[in-house]
Amino acid sequence: MGNPKGVRRDFDELERRRIEAGRLLEKGVAQAQIARDLGVTRQSVSRWAAAREMAGSSGLRATGYRGRRPGLTEAELGRLEKILVAGPEVLGYTTSLWTLKRVRAVIEETFGRVYSTSNVWCLLQRLRWSCQRPEGRARERNEEQIRHWKRKRWPAIKRGLSARAVRSSSLTRAD
Repeated sequence: MGNPKGVRRDFDELERRRIEAGRLLEKGVAQAQIARDLGVTRQSVSRWAAAREMAGSSGLRATGYRGRRPGLTEAELGRLEKILVAGPEVLGYTTSLWTLKRVRAVIEETFGRVYSTSNVWCLLQRLRWSCQRPEGRARERNEEQIRHWKRKRWPAIKRGLSARAVRSSSLTRAD
């Protein structure tokens, strides 16, 4: 069944449902009926019945965290964010751009954990970092000269072009 995207599983509710199924199994209620009553699959009820038979009612209790453990702790995530905020130049990169490969290398060198580039992207989203496109401006750019050129030089060039009657060079035009 699964959960809708963005909805976390409620482990306490899942445990409550398993325990309720165990109580109903103890009363002799059919597995198919339990599945209908609790809104689960018959296979789930069958698994729960087997667990109850092997370990008793304690076999239906929650076993803790499910799924793969997160690679970095909250403290390590905070440390990673400080590294990212400091910028890639601090680590010896020539440009001020963080790429997924660079962040991946930082994680591997700093924390000794290997992440795929797609997992690095998920990690950056978790830290609320987003994809940014760098400005395409040269470092040597002189804003004052550009403003002067736009205000003084370009209007003069533009006026000069419109003053000249430039003839068309199209071959389809008869003169």
